[in-house]
Amino acid sequence: MLASATVTSAPDLAPSPSGTAAACPYGHAAPSPVPGTGRRVPLGPLDLFDEGFVRDPHPWLDRLRSDAPVHRDAATGLWLVSRYEDIRRVLLDPAAFRPDNAQRAVTPLGVPALRLLARAGFRLGPALADNASDSHPGLRRVVTRFFNARRVAAAVPVTERIAEELLTTVRAELDTTGRSDLFRAYAHTLPCRVMMEVLGIEGLDAAALTRWSDASLELFWGRPSPDRQLELAALVAEFHEWLTELVGDRTAPADGFVGALARHRLPDGKPTDPRTVVSACFFVFVAGQSTTGQLISTVLRRALAEPGTWRRSAHEEGSAEKWVEEVLRREPPVTSWRRVTARPVELGGTELPAGAELLLMLMGGGSDPDVFDDPGRMLPGRANSRHHLAFGLGRHRCPGASLARTEAAVALRAAARRLPALRLSPDAARAPTLGLLSFRAPLRVPVEEPPRTS
Repeated sequence: MLASATVTSAPDLAPSPSGTAAACPYGHAAPSPVPGTGRRVPLGPLDLFDEGFVRDPHPWLDRLRSDAPVHRDAATGLWLVSRYEDIRRVLLDPAAFRPDNAQRAVTPLGVPALRLLARAGFRLGPALADNASDSHPGLRRVVTRFFNARRVAAAVPVTERIAEELLTTVRAELDTTGRSDLFRAYAHTLPCRVMMEVLGIEGLDAAALTRWSDASLELFWGRPSPDRQLELAALVAEFHEWLTELVGDRTAPADGFVGALARHRLPDGKPTDPRTVVSACFFVFVAGQSTTGQLISTVLRRALAEPGTWRRSAHEEGSAEKWVEEVLRREPPVTSWRRVTARPVELGGTELPAGAELLLMLMGGGSDPDVFDDPGRMLPGRANSRHHLAFGLGRHRCPGASLARTEAAVALRAAARRLPALRLSPDAARAPTLGLLSFRAPLRVPVEEPPRTS
């Protein structure tokens, strides 16, 4: 957390229409417009982990963007950056805004959890998302080769085959009980199995990899209690030990993902050290499984809730792809990402000191009315639909973006075709939502079918 003496406060908020100064909406009760009345209702204090914010962050994001676009969150010490152009500027200038803090634990880990990780030899070095060194471009090129257009096209039949297999289980559950959960039975598992086939990962149960990936996200991006930290650290330690063994296997095919990274040479000609390879695998495996599963879960949940979308996704060419793009804009699974200032800098009218830690509100940028017309509406096929920042931008843009888009579109189309009568269960509104600092998605998508008439 930044020392208070080094912090420059955000500019005062503009006067309200009545001529009185608007109260800061993030440390105190905040007014929000009531349609048709001109009155405002309180939002309450901003808590990035609070259930109210997690379930619907848009009211807070809208107020941040309009009233305090570069706002220091006292609870985390992070500067929240919410306007599209400011976020874009940060992402495109890695010299002034470094990625060094992108994967640091949000909640400081206690000594027991740190000891457990240390016993497993857990130590991740900069490799991809948090790497600002001259080793990054070469490592990224190796990774990107496995997510190029040819490999993504080859992954389509793989995704379709696995989707049909998983949907057979969903169909059986619906026939037996009348209900199913598309997150548990479908969205959570599909991308893990696809990734393992695409990257040539063998000898591991997909359930183990999903469990390890989910634990990693919660440990480093959540707010776990000390006891929960120990539970998560044990799983992350298992993950790291497996990755270390995988990377150390010199019989791995040279043209496989792990083999290619292990045989990669750094700019100085030296081979990539095993710790860097483990770090790269850690990031890619978590992103390729957990965040893609979160995207699919959100795509399915929102498609079932939007009238006509489920049917169109099954029958109209390109409809599923357009829907996925709108979800990425409005409800991305990666809601934010971190950067740190390398030197004093002005951003959005606010002077920031060197070492200021930023939280780029990617979800807020996707609803910026200066960029997207009528941003609160889901409008598949909007002209600038791909201008969102859900996958980042610049040298650290997600290398698996194309595969994630493709998997989500295939998953939606396959489910809509196989289960055309599907609808959300009445309790769907109460289903839990993943609420980590940078990750948000439905943790359940409960579904049912209307009774069949004879």
